[in-house]
Amino acid sequence: MNRLDVIQALMRQKNLKNYLEIGVENGHIFFRIKSSFKVAVDPNFMFDTSRRIGKTLINPYNLTNQYFEKTSDDFFAQDAPSVFSQKKIQLALVDGMHEYQFALRDVENTLNYMGNDGVIIMHDCNPQTQGAAGRFDDWETGEWNGDVWKTVIHLRSQRPDLNVFVLDCDQGLGIVTRKQAGDAGPPSVALEPAPVFAPADINALTYDSLVQNRNKWLDLKPASFFYDYFGLQK
Repeated sequence: MNRLDVIQALMRQKNLKNYLEIGVENGHIFFRIKSSFKVAVDPNFMFDTSRRIGKTLINPYNLTNQYFEKTSDDFFAQDAPSVFSQKKIQLALVDGMHEYQFALRDVENTLNYMGNDGVIIMHDCNPQTQGAAGRFDDWETGEWNGDVWKTVIHLRSQRPDLNVFVLDCDQGLGIVTRKQAGDAGPPSVALEPAPVFAPADINALTYDSLVQNRNKWLDLKPASFFYDYFGLQK
């Protein structure tokens, strides 16, 4: 299972449509999404007009795409109020700058424009090596997931109004939803209690500490849990 599988299953079975993607790059995920309301945000799109046209011929839903070639911070400050004035976000992929505070702002800003039934998917939440798990300035070579894992811990410890867990697939897919009335649910979809941290403590966490507490801190779930949590058919 990967993030595209998750997005498509939610759109098909939960009828989620209005889509925001932060960190689009070459559009590998974005251009495949079938929604008449799609918003792309990235400071440096890795595609040109001809690629947009080609992707529209393949997927006509791309005809109405909205593109914002700027940082997500600038997008939310300058454009989001008008873009989402009539339609709330129902589904968002947060895959921008893979650092704790950047990813946190992206999630919290997205929540400001997301409906109660909306879902945020965060990529790169479960790094497998120390080299992949740090800040960009410290990264040297190989896979880089950054410290988005700290964003997951922050949301789980600081936002009691949210349900947050990580699917153990596609380098860790963080799932963020708002808590609803009667969220306790059956044991099969129960979530782990949130860890207790102050923001300053989260910033100081090390990769070694994540290794020792990965399952508990991230509430790491098998990929199949996705279907149980949302009540979907496999």
